[in-house]
Amino acid sequence: MIQRLRKSGPSLLASIAVLATSIVNVSIAEAADVDQLEAQMRVMEVQLQELKRQVDDAKAQAAAATASNHGARGEPLDLKVKWKGTPALSSKDGKFKFKVRGRINVDYNGIDQDEQITGDPDVSAVELRRARLGVEGVLFYDWIYKFEVDFAGDKTAIKDAYLEYTGLPVDLRAGHFKQYNSLEALMSANYITFMEKASFIEAFGIDRLIGGGVSYDENKHWTAEAGIFGTASEADQAAYFDDGTTFTARVTAAPVNQDRRVVHLGGSVRHRDASGQSRDGSDDPLFRYRARGADLHLADRFVYTPQFGESDTLWALEGAVVLGSFSVQGEYAQDTVEAPTALGSADPTYNGWYVDASWFLTGESRPYANGQFRRVKVKNPVYDGSGGWGAWQIAGRYDAIDLSDQSALIPGCTGCGEQATWLIGLNWYLNDYARLMLNVNQSEIKGGVNDGAEIAGIGMRAQVDW
Repeated sequence: MIQRLRKSGPSLLASIAVLATSIVNVSIAEAADVDQLEAQMRVMEVQLQELKRQVDDAKAQAAAATASNHGARGEPLDLKVKWKGTPALSSKDGKFKFKVRGRINVDYNGIDQDEQITGDPDVSAVELRRARLGVEGVLFYDWIYKFEVDFAGDKTAIKDAYLEYTGLPVDLRAGHFKQYNSLEALMSANYITFMEKASFIEAFGIDRLIGGGVSYDENKHWTAEAGIFGTASEADQAAYFDDGTTFTARVTAAPVNQDRRVVHLGGSVRHRDASGQSRDGSDDPLFRYRARGADLHLADRFVYTPQFGESDTLWALEGAVVLGSFSVQGEYAQDTVEAPTALGSADPTYNGWYVDASWFLTGESRPYANGQFRRVKVKNPVYDGSGGWGAWQIAGRYDAIDLSDQSALIPGCTGCGEQATWLIGLNWYLNDYARLMLNVNQSEIKGGVNDGAEIAGIGMRAQVDW
């Protein structure tokens, strides 16, 4: 056996050596695997730490976002935000609302004032026609407020400034606001078809006054409103011992009031008494009547009366029809003036009227609500990449004012006459809140010192509101 071991010894030793080597190699491999595993575990640990940091950051951001939407006591912030030309803020229940409002109108007027007859030079000028800023909103569901100031012309003037209660079947309003006369006078200048309103509106003094009013407009087919005001404007009230009284009322009916189809009818009346004696005795409180040439704001006035009206009574009729993109609108107003006894029997009756037609080439229509026309909704607004053309509107108007009645009986009535104006307009609505306007106008004067004058002008406007 020993011999057999001796004979087989070398091969056995070799086998033992191979086995030992294998064991060593396995040990070394296992040791390498352990080192690799430990390295992988260290990498995983680092990754877990980074993931934990990211989770902690996300929790912190979520907590911050939650805190920003909570009040001081940790309750959710009751706030909704909508974009209506500018951010409009409101509570979720509608109890409170707030919005900043304003507008900018930049105008150019180029006017031939027929200097050979009128003696007034031509006009070529730009102006900031309107530059308004204000706020509007709702308090406790039923209380509406509005306050707006105009900074145009390097002076400050308060426009709308009122509080209105809507919790009754009728709405009650008090403050500084428009008297209830004339469709176009009551409409915002943001929505009228031409750059300026009809000439009789300025001539007959239809404007904002301080007072109170009651209105009903909950029914889509008719409205009624009436008010009592101080006659003196907000800017003039401090100048008089007695600012006079103005009564005004308006009723409208819309037998047809559908999308893109409207028939509007209306009528209004006003009686006013002139302000009393001025405090310093230097100001004549009586009424006067006048209109600008060519229906442009920078034109001079070529038909006008002296200050002679002690009181006056105005009545007016209005009508409009909308058939899709086509619209026709017109108004007639008559104002009977009572002069002081010193002027004898001079109680003239003045009148003004207009009729116009307009058409949207791009298919839009004039929206109507509560007895007025509202903001045009542009189908394809112009903005970067939109490919939209905006809304294009063409329009024409004939506007007349007659201040010639009994002119021979009124001392100093040298400018008492008639003015007839043709207007052609082109409007480009870039979007719901911005538009460019072009007016080409011509007036013919009849009677008074400017008899035979022809006033021709062009007006352009860049307009934005919010």
